[in-house]
Amino acid sequence: MLLEISPDHPEPRKIRRAVEALEAGEVIAYPTDTVYGLGCDLMNKRAVEKLYSIKQMDASHKLAFVCPDLSEIARYAIVENQAYRILRHYLPGPYCFILDATREVPKLIQSKRKTVGIRVPNHEVIRAITRELGRPVISTTAQRDREDPHIDAREIRDTFHGLALVIDSGAGGMVPSTVIDLTKPRPEILREGAGSVEDFV
Repeated sequence: MLLEISPDHPEPRKIRRAVEALEAGEVIAYPTDTVYGLGCDLMNKRAVEKLYSIKQMDASHKLAFVCPDLSEIARYAIVENQAYRILRHYLPGPYCFILDATREVPKLIQSKRKTVGIRVPNHEVIRAITRELGRPVISTTAQRDREDPHIDAREIRDTFHGLALVIDSGAGGMVPSTVIDLTKPRPEILREGAGSVEDFV
C-alpha cells in the first residue's frame, strides 16, 4: 500500500499508521535524506527475518539502526567522547557511523565484531516514525545488489514484494550514505557516499 506523507510536515495520523505496521511486525519502505530505506522493528525477530527475505539478502549483510536523535544512540552503542563530538557535528545527516554495540542490541543483528551502524537521517518522516515507535527502525537501502537504488515509491512497491507499506514523500536520492567506522583509533571510511569525507581523510 502506498501512503503519501509530507516530507516537511508529516501528518501525525499517517505517521501513526506507519508505526502500527511496524508494531504488527511488518516491513515498510520510507524516505531518508539519501536513498529510500526498507525497515522494521528492531526488537521483532520475525520482522527482521522478513526484511532479509524481502530484500533477498545474505544473513551476513549488516543492517543499520535509524534513530530519531543522538539521545537514543547511547542505549545501543558505546559512545566515547571523541565519537560523540563527531556524531554531534555530523548528525542528522547522510552518514552511517559504526560503533561498538551495547548489550541492548539483539544478537540477531550484531556483527561478529559486536558493532552496530547508527543513522540519524536529516528527514523528518523517518525521524517522526522512530520517535513515535519509541525505538530504532532497523534499516537497509531499497536496492538489490549491483543495481541502482530505487528512487520512486511505486517502483519500490513493485520491486520488493511483501512490504506492508510504502511511504511516498517524493523522489529519493541515488547516492547512499557515507559509512564511517568509529571503533578504530582514527575514523575509517568504509564507503564514500552522500556525506562529505573531507574531515576524515
